[in-house]
Amino acid sequence: GSMEFACKISGAKVVLVMGHTACGAIKGAIDRVQLGNLSGLLAKIQPALDATSYQGERSAKNYGFVDAVARKNVELTMAEIRSRSAVIAELETTGAVKIAGAMYNLETAVVHFLPSAPRR
Repeated sequence: GSMEFACKISGAKVVLVMGHTACGAIKGAIDRVQLGNLSGLLAKIQPALDATSYQGERSAKNYGFVDAVARKNVELTMAEIRSRSAVIAELETTGAVKIAGAMYNLETAVVHFLPSAPRR
């Protein structure tokens, strides 16, 4: 609802989904941490974990893998916004709104924008 309000009513032009490197929540999901309400949040990352193709050690200690899962989580979140909000999907289709994904590197403070996914 709030993204739809921001885009359709308030005139926001960009929905930016941003992940970051060395993400503790991603590491927690990889390690399958169980802790009160945190468990529900980490469970939402599981689809990204399952969908990440990665050659190498699939552990929270491997930052290459952690960052690959974070990137996949950004991509899946963008897709979820499109599929769950007909309002935002229509605004994107007409070019009124752009849904963009990015990764923020904690070490370099550089933001890397992901390639645009084709509109459906």
